Amino acid sequence: MTSFVAHTTVDCHRAYELSEWWKQVLGYVDVEGDPNEPGHEECMVVDPGTGHAILFIEVPDAELPAKRVHFDLRPRTGTRDEEVERVRALGAVQVDDQRDVHGPGAGWVVLTDPEGNQFCVLRSQGEIDAAATATP
Repeated sequence: MTSFVAHTTVDCHRAYELSEWWKQVLGYVDVEGDPNEPGHEECMVVDPGTGHAILFIEVPDAELPAKRVHFDLRPRTGTRDEEVERVRALGAVQVDDQRDVHGPGAGWVVLTDPEGNQFCVLRSQGEIDAAATATP
């Protein structure tokens, strides 16, 4: 089992404004069917050629942390919880648990690598697909 980088996340104070600026710099576009709007606290943009995505997410901190960019990992196989246990066994330390905060089966887990760099483990695509087909 391994993971891949689902997208790169940038912590910020004004997600919409920053996403609009980076779209101009990089030539990225809004996610099809999910346009970014003023006031959105999370704004994702994607490279139309490669599909690489950047998520701009507002944080409430008055001072932005030194570690403003982190990986969001999505398991290639298995589940989010299995991947959390796997990376913990490799030395990752869990620092926050956002599982089920946004509803049953949703959310992510925040961990740190051996040098203290944060990353998140998201649900696998299989878990997302299963939840979508189970929803009436």
